[in-house]
This record gives sequence, C-alpha cells and structure tokens, in this order.
Amino acid sequence: MELTRMRAPRRRRTRRTAPILGMLFMLILLSAAAGAAYAWWERMQPNRDTIVPDYGAAHPVFYNGEQLDGEARVRDANVLLPLDMIRAVLGEDVPIRYEADSESIIMTTADKVVRLKTAALTAEMNGEPFDLTIAAEVEGDVVYLPLAPVTVLYGLTAEVAEETGIVTLLRPGQGIQNASVTVEQGAAVRSEPTIKAPIIETVPAGGDVRIWREEKGWYRVQTASGHAGYAAESDFTLADFEIIPEPEREDPFLPWPANGRKINLTWEAVYQVPADPSKIGPMPGVNVVSPTWFELKDGSGAIRSKADPAYVSWAHKRGYQVWALWSNGFDPDRTTEALSTYATRLKMIRQLLVYAETYKLQGINIDFENVYTKDKENLVQFVREFVPLAHEQGLVVSIDVTPKSNSEMWSAFLDRKALGKVVDYMIVMTYDEHWASSPKAGSVSSLPWVERSIKRILEEDGVPPSKLIMGIPLYTRVWTEKKKADGSVEVSSRALGMEAIEKLIRERGLKRTYDDSTGQNYVEYETEEGRHRIWIEDETSIKARAELARKYKLAGVATWQRGFQKPEIWQVLHDTLEARP
Repeated sequence: MELTRMRAPRRRRTRRTAPILGMLFMLILLSAAAGAAYAWWERMQPNRDTIVPDYGAAHPVFYNGEQLDGEARVRDANVLLPLDMIRAVLGEDVPIRYEADSESIIMTTADKVVRLKTAALTAEMNGEPFDLTIAAEVEGDVVYLPLAPVTVLYGLTAEVAEETGIVTLLRPGQGIQNASVTVEQGAAVRSEPTIKAPIIETVPAGGDVRIWREEKGWYRVQTASGHAGYAAESDFTLADFEIIPEPEREDPFLPWPANGRKINLTWEAVYQVPADPSKIGPMPGVNVVSPTWFELKDGSGAIRSKADPAYVSWAHKRGYQVWALWSNGFDPDRTTEALSTYATRLKMIRQLLVYAETYKLQGINIDFENVYTKDKENLVQFVREFVPLAHEQGLVVSIDVTPKSNSEMWSAFLDRKALGKVVDYMIVMTYDEHWASSPKAGSVSSLPWVERSIKRILEEDGVPPSKLIMGIPLYTRVWTEKKKADGSVEVSSRALGMEAIEKLIRERGLKRTYDDSTGQNYVEYETEEGRHRIWIEDETSIKARAELARKYKLAGVATWQRGFQKPEIWQVLHDTLEARP
C-alpha cells in the first residue's frame, strides 16, 4: 500500500506540466522567429553613414577606377606626374628615359625626339627649341614630368576634379562606359560592394558616372568629383560608350622600296684605299650598295669618315641606293662611353646626318659588334633618338644583327625585339656559323642553321618579315684538320672568295658532292698539312638562300661582301628573288 501512495502523486504532476512545456516551446519558437525577422530586417537596412575618403595625398591619381601609387602635382592647371606612374599606365616599355647625370628626360616616338631638362622651361623637339609652361621636377628619386608633352607624344590625358583635387588619367584607345542615375533618391556610391559599407558620395538623379567594371550586382563607378566606389546596378541606365582618341600623327615614313620590290644589297668593304668603281663589273639585280665608310673614332662620339663622292656618283648613275655603313670599330669600351649620355649620342647623330646630306646618301646601316651586354638599353636608346631625325631627312635606317646565341659580346647585347620596332630594316648576318678560329670545321652558313636563325627572330622577337633582310656570305673557308702527336686534331682555316675556290677545285681535280645536312656542295682533299674540307658557296647555295628569303616573305637579302662573288651569282640571286609564284 505504501508503494501505491508514492506513484499516484507522480502521475498528477505530469498532467499539469505538459501545457506549460508546450507554451514555453511556442514562446521559444516565436522568439526565434522574431529574432530572425529582426536580423533579416537589420541586414536589409543600408548603412547611411557618409565618409570622406583619405587618399593620403592632395592630388591622388586614379586610372581605370583604381588609385595609383604616388601622387600628381598641380601647378596653375598644369599637371606633373611621376615617371614611374606614366610607365605604369602606358607600359614599362614606353620610350621615356631619365638620365640623372645630365638631368635630361628624353621621350621618343616614330617621328619625334623630345628632350626636357629638370627646372628648365626650354625643351627641344627634333633639335628645335620650344617653350614649356612648367618645368620637370625631381624630388628625391622621383622624377615629375609635365603632362603636356606626354599628351602630345603619347596621348595620355588627365582630368582634375576641382572639388576634390583627384586626378583621373585617360589612356588613348581606352574604352569607357558612361551611365546615368535613374532613381529619384540618387545613387549611393559606397566604399565596398555591400549596402553595409559607408557612403562616399550620393550622385543625384540624372547625374552621370563612369563604369569601370561589374561585380555581382554592383558597378565599380567613378563620379564627376573623381571619387571611385561601388553602386547598385539597378540605380543606373547605360549611356554612351566613348573611346579616348589617339594623338594625331604625321603620315608614317615609308622606307624604300615602297613598290614591293625585294632589297638586294651588297656591302662594299672599304679599308685603306677607296673602292675603284671603274673596276666594278655589272651587278644585275643589286639595288643597294653599302660602303663601310663611317666608324666611331672615340668615346666622345667623334666619327671617322672614308666617304667618297665619286663612288656615290657612280652608284646613283647605276640606279643604286647608297646606305653607308657606320660601325663602332668593334671596340666595346669606346662604345660604352659614346652611348652613355644624351650629349654624346646627339653628337653622333648630328655627324651622321651631316655626312648623309653632304654625300647625298639614302640610308645609314648601323653595324655595332663586340658590345658589352650592359649597353643593350643604351644602343636601343641611340636608335630611338636617331631614327626620327634620320626619317625627317628622308634616310632609311637599317641595323645589322647576329643570329641569336649565348655570346654576350656578339649576340646578347642586341635587343632585337625593341630594335625591330624602331628601325626600317634589320639585317641578320647569317654567316660565320663556324668562324675563323672555330675549334671545329664546318659550314660558314648551313641552310638549316640559316632557317632556324631567321625563324627565331621572326617568332621570338616579333620582327615582321617585311623588315627582315637575310645576310648571305659570298666567301667560304678552307678548313685544315691536322693530327698532332698526342692524337688531338688542330683546326685552322682561311677565307676565300668564290673564284678562288673554283680555281682550287679545278687545279686539284676535285669532285663536288652534295651535302644534304648543310644544303651545300662539298669537297675535301689531303695534303701533308692534313685533311682540307670546304663547304662551298656557289650557285646552288645562293639559289637556296634566296628561296628561303622568298619562303618567309623577307624584305630581301644582303651579301658580304662584293668582290668575293663569281659574276654569275648576281643573276642567280636576282632571278630567284624576283621569280613569280
């Protein structure tokens, strides 16, 4: 009976507790729903705080809706920009150079060379003085350029917002989408793409913005006051799409020949005695001669001349263009000094232009070899400064380059990509594959090696075939391989022209065999001196080279050097170059 009395009260308490628990559960659900509703309501409420952005500068600079490192300087509506900032917008390869030693800023285009000096209101354009409204400045390691000449040369423009001082840069060719605000309350421009971000500026209904990009229902916009931020896409309707105009350019210089003919150049090697034109026979097909007349004399930029007006007169009577060759004398130290400053480069340019005018030349062929790799940029800079002034005088500018290799002094110093953008023609000296002191005998210029060399410059450096000229050797080497007592082989060589090789073959009764690996005829013979080997330059190899030039649609060919050829070679070369498909 005691056990029964204990159980009955427990059943009664359970019946009373159930409704209370249910009510508590409902209250919890209602509270959770209310909390969720409030949280949802809270999330949907936009941030109405307005902030004034701190850009850390009196004149911050924006491009494509983003703030750039550094700041502009504004002097009476004249804008100055850091050189590094200009490069960041226009590209690192924009041809603007600062030389601290002379406090010079040099800017170049296809037809202009402009030089400014810091703190100077007088500048030069293509050698002629002009006035600036504001001078370039230097503070610490930052160079500030006045924007006006940059706009003229490269088309970079700036807008300065009077209210905020913000500078907006616009690049030529840049496309900009404009939009108008369509909501009555105006469009809130926020610091981040969320309604919880503070407001930078509210653009009123009908106001305009620039749209830089779209981001999940938001636009990255820039207002008329220069501020950049995010605004809801639904607040706008798209307006016009504008393209920032390119700067006006003069008609481009069209190098000779403009009628689609192939260039057929031959170099005239001039040593101590001037070439005697009366001893030069017919050269059918040749249309350019390049006598080696000019040479860098010293580090100050003086140029030595062996020019001969009688040779020019003879060439013009035959209908040849004269593109005189100018070399650095293959002296690297002299070259370093002469290329190092604007003053020495300008001295060389002025001399070349005077020589060209004096001797009635049609072109200058630049032949710099044995140059330190550190001078790569200085050589490109010289060419950039020379070409516009040469074109102004009607001169064609060509430069000689070697095939690409790992040789620092003979190949690595040549920036073929940069040079190819500036010069009219690039002549690839596709010979000396095996050079005079080569430790191994071989062809001076095997056909597969020539083709690889041409393709690398076309493909890797982007030099257009219409600018590329193939160099062709008119000489070959007689190699001698002599076995020594220790079993090693000593290799030596001597260079001979075509007629000398033909005479040797006749006198020794040698029989040519065709070497598929080089695309050339080949002979060898033994003497007490050792084994002699010759990869022959003749009609077979010359025709094959001209066919390569046609295959890759090159501008033409250049032969080194006149005097080494057989008379028949000129006609073979001409007929192959000009053959119709």
